[in-house]
Amino acid sequence: MRAAYIEEFGPAEAIRFGELPPPAGGPTDVLVDVIATTVNPVDTFVRSGAWRTPLTFPFVIGRDLVGTVSATGARAAGFAVGDLVWCNSLGHDGRQGAAAERAVVPADRLYRLPDRVSPMDAVAVLHPAATAHLALFAHGALRTGETVLVVGGAGNVGSAAVVIAAEAGARVTAIARSDDEEHCRTLGASGFADYSDPELTTHCREFAPHGFDLIVDAAGWNDMDTAVDLLAQRGRIVVLAGLTSRPALPVGPLYLKDGSVTGFVISRATTGELREVSTALNRLLAQGTLRSRVIEEAPLSAAAEVHARLEQGGLHGRRVVLRPDLDD
Repeated sequence: MRAAYIEEFGPAEAIRFGELPPPAGGPTDVLVDVIATTVNPVDTFVRSGAWRTPLTFPFVIGRDLVGTVSATGARAAGFAVGDLVWCNSLGHDGRQGAAAERAVVPADRLYRLPDRVSPMDAVAVLHPAATAHLALFAHGALRTGETVLVVGGAGNVGSAAVVIAAEAGARVTAIARSDDEEHCRTLGASGFADYSDPELTTHCREFAPHGFDLIVDAAGWNDMDTAVDLLAQRGRIVVLAGLTSRPALPVGPLYLKDGSVTGFVISRATTGELREVSTALNRLLAQGTLRSRVIEEAPLSAAAEVHARLEQGGLHGRRVVLRPDLDD
């Protein structure tokens, strides 16, 4: 099969595209013919070696896929050949990745795609939306009616967080670039603040005079002084970006507010958590509520180029879907 893979850690240019032996699954695995995959920031961390996880070279890159079931293991119950399915947790902890014509997926990490949902639309949001959902609920303990501040509200994870929080009945304020305000409000944000606004804190307080119950930082902003200042009593901060960030934490103001700061990476989510999230994402996908801002399609052979573009900051608000069939 053709695949995008690495033979050692390195820059985007280390990614190879070529033939690898087709994968063989075990009794609890499902073999999937890949229709589409994509690229996430965490994929660049794994590829470069910045975040070490058990893997075997040659290592197929990529987390997410939508595809069709081509075979099932003897104990992989619940799937049949031809089912349209998705996964967003490959390429980590010993699992080979999704950027290939065919992938092996453990049955407990695989979910059916709802009818009439485009594979391209789905694969573009699966990883960021699952990240956003877990940040909001599993780690942020969001409740209906609370105030939420989403830092990076126009990015992939941030956009999904705005949609999901607003849909859950929260009052959402987004922080993003000034030219992203209309987009954030379309997603469901009732408040908006510009990163560059010298009165950012004052402006945010207009939307939550008593502070925000939950602050989700999807941008790696990690300005803890400002975040804690904007926090409500018993408020929660969830950080999920900024691999090399080392901010100072204002401990005194934080504990006087009875507040908390939680770090979160989706790669450590349990299969039970991921399955619960899959139900919510499938519902939003079927409703048409969840969709990427801009989707660009490219052949699987363009994986190295897309990794480089992502690392250079050239994919703001854009998701590139890699399709094996475009290499034909």
